[in-house]
Amino acid sequence: MSVKAIILRQVPVEITEKATPLLIELRSCALKQPGYISGETLIRVDDPKEHLVISTWDSLEHWNQWLQSPQRAAIQSRVDACLGEETLYQVYYQS
Repeated sequence: MSVKAIILRQVPVEITEKATPLLIELRSCALKQPGYISGETLIRVDDPKEHLVISTWDSLEHWNQWLQSPQRAAIQSRVDACLGEETLYQVYYQS
């Protein structure tokens, strides 16, 4: 059963230029992972620092493999350090 991972980040406008290459690197790596289907990034209209990523995976197992991969963790730690706070994750399945 496919799942959607909802990823929420607060990206202050003043660090967008610094954070963007890291986020692109993270997405590029995700694209190569088994079970990755698609992803989209949304920026909140009334609060542009809020970035929401909707990432679709073939299964919860594939998402968890990516979530626990050392490659993702290394990039994610750089993202969180840049943002000054942890990224939030929630995973959903379609009912």
